[in-house]
Amino acid sequence: MNDTPDLAEARQRQAWHRNLRWIAGLLAVWFVVTFVVAWFARELRFDFFGWPFSFWVGAQGALVVYVLMAALYAWRMNRADETHDEADAPTPRPSQGAMRGPGSDAA
Repeated sequence: MNDTPDLAEARQRQAWHRNLRWIAGLLAVWFVVTFVVAWFARELRFDFFGWPFSFWVGAQGALVVYVLMAALYAWRMNRADETHDEADAPTPRPSQGAMRGPGSDAA
């Protein structure tokens, strides 16, 4: 790694705080879908695909949101891992054959 230990630690701390913000946002969505919609279910009286909206959210919508949240978090973490791996990758060194140059004998 080419960074100094303090700089590398600061980058890791920044990445962890970014991860915590994602987790907090997803937990807020989870809370709204799980508890707020159920709390106000009686006020959500309109048809959604032929079913009452409160029933649809309780039976299907919440599950769809949970799966989408898990997929979004996995996609986001994979992207973060790729950028972290690119930042930590050592600089490539030329092979020994390229260092000899043209016209040198391989003996």
